[in-house]
Amino acid sequence: MTFGFTGLIALEFAVLYVFGFGVRPGLRQGATSDATALQLLRAWWGECVVSFQFGSWWAPFRANAQPDFLPAKPTGQRGVVLVHGYVCNRAIWMPWFPRLRRDGHAYVAVSLEPVFASIDSYAPTVEAAVQAVTHATGLPPVLVCHSMGGLVARAWLRSGSHNATRIHHVITIGSPHHGTWLGRWNSAYATSNALQMAQNSPWLQALEADEMQHLHSSDTSFRNFTCFYSHCDNIVFPLETATLDGADNRHVPGVAHVAMVVNENVMNPSFALVARS
Repeated sequence: MTFGFTGLIALEFAVLYVFGFGVRPGLRQGATSDATALQLLRAWWGECVVSFQFGSWWAPFRANAQPDFLPAKPTGQRGVVLVHGYVCNRAIWMPWFPRLRRDGHAYVAVSLEPVFASIDSYAPTVEAAVQAVTHATGLPPVLVCHSMGGLVARAWLRSGSHNATRIHHVITIGSPHHGTWLGRWNSAYATSNALQMAQNSPWLQALEADEMQHLHSSDTSFRNFTCFYSHCDNIVFPLETATLDGADNRHVPGVAHVAMVVNENVMNPSFALVARS
């Protein structure tokens, strides 16, 4: 079983190596070179360790072990809404909870259900979380989103004409903002949200068109976004798909998809963004 699990992740890295590289000059802010073989090997092992811990223990048994933190009296600190990715749950944020609570940041970590529903259907879940954190703090929260969670945040932003004013900042971690090459395999599973994350999917095209027409007015429309991405992301590639024009795009070298959530080069800057906002 363990061999099959690590083998599947190795296959993802092999596909990344064959189809995911080839950075074009002037890609976006933070453009970077292809990963080396050694970086891919280390990233593969790190992803195996984190994914096994999450998939075998955190997700099935610890998802609700640490509840949301909504203090009765505001702490004076900005709150956070945490949004997980595809086929995950709130347990992926477990390493974040103690630090958020220690620093006085109210938080709600959602679990998106049904698991294979349309991305748009998750907007009410985000809405409820934003309301709860705003009520607890009196401040617009920061959204922190992994993988598909970044698209869920954008779908929520689209769902209300004033939603952009109700949040302070959006942090995305390995989010397929422009789809992912692996999405072409999702037709075999035909789940709504997986198909929506394919490159150039009709859903993504409609989202981008709506954002252009209704939500934003310039090429700096995503200036309140910080997007972490990696050239060792075994799920979301090519790497430019995890970036947005006008956003603060930050490359995290040598780190794979799930492992980015617990990587200090993602966590520390994210906590700093929350603390100073």
